[in-house]
Amino acid sequence: MTVTTAGRPFDLNIEEVLEHWDVPEALRELIANALDEQALTRTRQPEIREIAPGRWRIRDWGRGLRHEHFTQREDPEKLANPNLVIGKFGIGLKDAIAALDRRDVVVSFRSRHADIAVERLPKYGFEHIKTLHAVVKTASQPDMEGTEVVLEGIRGEQMPAAKALFLTFTGEEVLEETKYGTVLMREAGPARIYVNGLRVALEPNFLFGYNIMSLTKGLRDALNRERSNVGRQAYSDRVKDILKECESEKVAGRLADDLALFERGRMHDENNWLDVSLHACKVLNARQKVVFVTPDDQRRHAGHIDHAVDDGYRIVVVHETIAKKLPKMKDLAGNPIRDLGRFVEDWNDSFTFDFVAPDALSTKERAVLALASQAFGLVKGEAKNAKEVVVSNTMRLSANGQGEALGLWDPATRRIIVKRDQLRSRERFLGTLLHEVGHAFTAAPDIDAEFEDGLTHLLGKTGTAAVAHASTRPAR
Repeated sequence: MTVTTAGRPFDLNIEEVLEHWDVPEALRELIANALDEQALTRTRQPEIREIAPGRWRIRDWGRGLRHEHFTQREDPEKLANPNLVIGKFGIGLKDAIAALDRRDVVVSFRSRHADIAVERLPKYGFEHIKTLHAVVKTASQPDMEGTEVVLEGIRGEQMPAAKALFLTFTGEEVLEETKYGTVLMREAGPARIYVNGLRVALEPNFLFGYNIMSLTKGLRDALNRERSNVGRQAYSDRVKDILKECESEKVAGRLADDLALFERGRMHDENNWLDVSLHACKVLNARQKVVFVTPDDQRRHAGHIDHAVDDGYRIVVVHETIAKKLPKMKDLAGNPIRDLGRFVEDWNDSFTFDFVAPDALSTKERAVLALASQAFGLVKGEAKNAKEVVVSNTMRLSANGQGEALGLWDPATRRIIVKRDQLRSRERFLGTLLHEVGHAFTAAPDIDAEFEDGLTHLLGKTGTAAVAHASTRPAR
């Protein structure tokens, strides 16, 4: 494409490059330059609008484009502000011009410094070679603020597609801001990863989108090579840093909800990072009444979980790998993380027995309770440490995870405490009573080999007495 224009030609040293770039990629660079200038000068947001069919204008209110900006060199100002801008070497502007020329889009620039058109002209001293030139003319508006880029030949969705690459034009909701960047509500489709507001990647299995505003060296190097499809390895560390800085329930709560999906294979990729999942647990523990449980806890300790729910706790299911770390951790407020073991411990520490006086029992209940003396008579030696048997309406949570205990041996007071509902039948009461005699006899907890041996011993002794008694009864 050749345009005849009077002015000073500035050789861009470009023939034909970037065949893989389409118009939206080229427009991306022009928009990025306008946004960089806005960030550096703190002027108002650039304006992008169609001024006639197929004719668009990109307008900023910065310091104005100069012909020197068409050279490829490091920009000291942009290098000094890497967390504000996208470009820094002048490559993007020249690449955009080349790609637009290849796609038959005419581009021109205007600022207070010059009016600049683009032409394909013979290279000085080598007339048989034609390259793109910026043809620089005296400024038609010497008092103009900023830069105006006019593009002719834009078709269909090319400009909307280019604008969709920038956070400032997509209107995505910011869930939380950190010193490393922001967490964004994921919209329809893949999560979007931005760097200083420019979309650089799409993540189909991320829970959130992100705008990274503090760049690592690896990410800066990756952006020098590619801007549309930056690999996860380049930005994953910064995404982790962003999430570990978050302290809101909007982010941590959603991460915690997502943790519960791991069993069904629907968990998002952020929760595959252990340090991120643990941080979410810290935030949630500090902000809400939660109890962290594992799938195994759900199967084995349903009673305890029901108690937690009744007490107003939110149950958060986590993987065993995470659960193993929680007992050694503290939340953001310095409190221990509340897993199921901690919940049971705290519940029992705050527990108060509701003892029932013997005269408050029904006649049937008193008759069942009176069997305790006969049972002790069968196992005198084993029950010698038990001073008395008392009844309570309420009990501490059991060690087996099935809710309140049925009975309890209290070595401090040398009492066996039995839950009142065990007095509904002789069999239930005597079973619970002898179980607690086993604890008094062995001083061992449930699910312990010594306790199991002691319980077997008691069964043998009482069974022998029962058989002997049965053999002396007259036949009917």
